[in-house]
Amino acid sequence: MWHDTRVSKPFYRRAWFRALAVLAVICIVVALVGFIYLRLTFIAKAKELDFSKLEDMEIASIVYDRHGEILGKIYIQNRDTVPISEMPQQLIDALISAEDNRFYQHPGVDVMGIARAVIKDVKAGRARQGASTITQQLARNSFPDAMPASDRSLRRKLLEAFVAMRIEDSYSKRHILEMYLNRVYFGSGFYGVEAAAHGYFGKSTRELTLSEAAVLTGMLRSPNNLSPWRNRKATVDVRNFVLGRMLELGYITQPQYDAALAEQLAVKNRRPIHGVSYAVEFVRQQVADLIGDNESVYGDGYRIYTTLDATLQRTAENSIRTRLEEVERRAEFGTNRQTYAQYQRLYRERNKRAENDPLPGPSYLQGALIAMDNATGGVLALVGGRNFIHNQFNRALRSNRPAGTAFLPLVYAAAFEKGIFPGALFQDAVMDNRQVMIGGTTGVLGEWGPEREDNQFEGAISAHDALVKSKNAATVRLGMATGLDAVIDLAQRAGIDSPLRPFPATFLGSSEVTLEDLTLSYTLFPNGGVRSPRPFVVEKVVQKDGKVVYERPPAAPMAVIRDSSAYEVHAALADSLEWGSAEKAYSRWKLKKAPLGGKTGTAYNFTDVWFVGYSSAVTCGVWAGFDSPQPIYRGGFSSDIALPIWVDFMNTALERSPAKPLHRPGTLSKHEICRSSGELATPQCMETRQDATTGQVIELRTVYNEWATTEQAPKHLCSVHGEAGRNYIKEMAPSEGVRAQLAINLDAFTPVRMQQPTVLGEDPYQAVRNTTVRAAEPVNPGVIREPVPEETPAAPPAPESDEPQVRRAEPVRTLDVPDDTATIRLDAPPAIEF
Repeated sequence: MWHDTRVSKPFYRRAWFRALAVLAVICIVVALVGFIYLRLTFIAKAKELDFSKLEDMEIASIVYDRHGEILGKIYIQNRDTVPISEMPQQLIDALISAEDNRFYQHPGVDVMGIARAVIKDVKAGRARQGASTITQQLARNSFPDAMPASDRSLRRKLLEAFVAMRIEDSYSKRHILEMYLNRVYFGSGFYGVEAAAHGYFGKSTRELTLSEAAVLTGMLRSPNNLSPWRNRKATVDVRNFVLGRMLELGYITQPQYDAALAEQLAVKNRRPIHGVSYAVEFVRQQVADLIGDNESVYGDGYRIYTTLDATLQRTAENSIRTRLEEVERRAEFGTNRQTYAQYQRLYRERNKRAENDPLPGPSYLQGALIAMDNATGGVLALVGGRNFIHNQFNRALRSNRPAGTAFLPLVYAAAFEKGIFPGALFQDAVMDNRQVMIGGTTGVLGEWGPEREDNQFEGAISAHDALVKSKNAATVRLGMATGLDAVIDLAQRAGIDSPLRPFPATFLGSSEVTLEDLTLSYTLFPNGGVRSPRPFVVEKVVQKDGKVVYERPPAAPMAVIRDSSAYEVHAALADSLEWGSAEKAYSRWKLKKAPLGGKTGTAYNFTDVWFVGYSSAVTCGVWAGFDSPQPIYRGGFSSDIALPIWVDFMNTALERSPAKPLHRPGTLSKHEICRSSGELATPQCMETRQDATTGQVIELRTVYNEWATTEQAPKHLCSVHGEAGRNYIKEMAPSEGVRAQLAINLDAFTPVRMQQPTVLGEDPYQAVRNTTVRAAEPVNPGVIREPVPEETPAAPPAPESDEPQVRRAEPVRTLDVPDDTATIRLDAPPAIEF
C-alpha cells in the first residue's frame, strides 16, 4: 500500500494564512491611521470650541421686593448658580449613584460602561441603556450647536467623547460636578439645581434633604415626565431607585435609607417662580433703560432690588381677579359679553391643540391698580390687567381714559388755592349739558356720572359738601369761578402729563389721563401739598460678582399747593368715605377704621370706574373698564366695582404700614358757619322743621364747623338769620370813580315802546315769562338813568315775609316743547304733507 511521505506545512506558512495576515496588517494600519486621523481631527474640533462657555451660563436676573423676598425672575433660561461648597454631599452622592457611578475613575469616557451598555442592549435586542458620563452630558449641554441632542450619529458621539476628555484634562472632578449641576435641566422650566430646589421645594440647595436630593437627581433621566407636578408616583419610584443605588454603593446606611424612604414627599404648589406679571415686566423695562442693555437683563444674573412689596402685589392681583369675576356674575352685567373664564378656556384649549395661529386679544372686563409710597414715589404694587399671559398691555401706565369724577379733587384744590372758602355756597341745580359739552345735545347735567342711584339736586351747597357728595353741577359752577386755566395748570403740576381739553367738561374729568398720573396727583393731599417724585420701581441693580451697576439717587418732591389747601381737600375726601359718595367703604366693604381719604370716579355712561385714595404712607389708584370703551352696565358705579378692590388693598396695606393722622396746618382755624348763607354763624341761625314721624315741630341750628385760613373765611355775619337786608353795593361819593361817557347823544332818538309782551315764533328761552317778573337792577353810580314813564307797567311788588326766600333753579325744558306757563300761546303750524 502506497503512503504519501510529504510533511504538511504549518498553517502560518500556508498561502491563505499569509493572505489573511497581510490583510489584517493592512486593516490594522488603516485602522491605526484612521484612528490617528480621527483623533487628530476630533481633537482639533474639540480645541475649536470655546471652553469658557462651560462656566458662561445664562443666569436669570432675580427681582427682590423691598423686604428681600423673591418676587420673580427675568430670564431666557431660569437658572441661578450656586458654588459646590453650598451643595450638600448627599446631593453629589445621589447624582453619582444615579448617573455615573464610575465618575471618579474614568477620564471622561467610561469604556467599561460602554461595553456593559452594549452587552445589555444586545441582550435586549434594542438600545435600552446609554453610557454617557456626567462629563459627556456636560459637554453636550454646553455646546448644543456643535453637538445637538437630536443628532444620533457616530460623529456626534465621537466629538462628545473627545470634548469630554478635554474637559477632564482642563478641570477638576469637583469643578465638573459644579458646572454640571448648575447647567443641567430639571424640567418645568428650571435650569440648575438651585432653581429646581426653589421651584419644587421652596428652599435653597443647601437645605435639601436626602429624599429631595434623590428626587432631583433621579429626574435627570426624563425631567418633564418625572416631574412631581406631572406624575407623582413616577417621581417617588425614581427617588426610591436612587436611594437603593446609594445604599448599594455604600453612600448611605440602612437607617438613612429607611428614613428617606419613609419621608413624605412635600412638593410646593405649582406657581411660576419667574413671576410673569405686569410688575416684573415693568422692572425689566426700567432696568434695561437704566443700564442701557436689554439683552443682559435676561442672562447676566443681576440682583434687582425694587420698591415693590410682594404681599401687597399678591393682594392686588387676587383682588382684581376675584372682584371683577363677581361683577361678571351680576345680572346687570348681562350674558352676551365675554368673561374672563370663557377666554381662559379658549386659551387653554388652543395650547392643548398646539396651534400656531394667535388667539384674538381678550375683550373681557379689565382692571388695573397702582400703589406708591407717599414719601418716595416708589411703586409698592402694580397690576396692568387681569392676566399678563393673555395680554401684555399695561393699563395702569399706558391706558388714557376719562377720569370722570375722580378728577374733582384737583378742581377743588385749585379753588381753595385761589382763596375760595370751603364753606362757600354753589348751586347744585339743573344745568344744560350743552353748557359744558358733556354727553348728548340734550338732557341735564345730573344724568352725567352720578355717584349714586338716588342722585338729587340740593340747591345751594357748600364747596366742601359738593366734593364729599360728588356734585357735578356745583363743581362746574365752582370750576368756572376758579378758572379753567387755574385748574389745568394745577393738574399738570400735580403730575397729569396727558393734555387736558380747555373746555368746562374738564372740570368733570372728561379728559383722558393714565391711572399712574392720577394716582400721583393724589399724593398732594397726604403730603401736605407736596407731590411725590415720579413713580419708580428699581432701587439698585447688582451684578452676580457683587458690583453695583445702578443705585437710584434721591429725588426731591415737588411743592404744588399750600398745605392748608391740601388739608381742606383731605377733610372732604375723608368725609367722602364716612358719609359721601364712598360711604360703602366702611358699611359694605368693611374698610378698617383709620385716617384715610379717597374719591370715587364714574365716567359718563358708566364706561370707566375709578377709585383713588390714600393713607399717610400709601396712595393707591384703581381703574376698571373695557379696552374698547362701552358701559360696564347701567348703574355700575365706582363704589360697587372699583372701591371694593381699593378696600382689599388698603386693608392689607394698613397691616404693614399703619396710618397716622394727617397734620393740620397751623394756618387753618375753625369757623362756625351757617349752612343757609355760608357766612359766619350767629345765635339766630336756627330753623324749624317738622318731625316726619311724630309731626312735632322742632328747632334746629344750621351751624357747622369749617376749617379755613383767615384770608378764606367769610368776614360778615349770616345775612339770612343775623344781618338781613345788608346792602352789598359799595357806596361811592359823586366825585369817586370815572363816569362812563356815551359815544352818542340818546336824546336825539325816540325809543320804541312795547305795548305788551310780544314774541315772534317759538319762545325757547321763555322770554315772555322772564319779563313778567323783573328783578331790581343794580345801581351803577357811573350812569344817570331817566325815570321810567308812567305808561310802562311796573313789576308787582314781592309779598312781604319774615322767612327768607331761597330760589331753586328750574329744570331745563327741551327746546321743542312749548312752555305751559307762557302768557302768549301760539298755534301749532300746519302739518307738512309729503
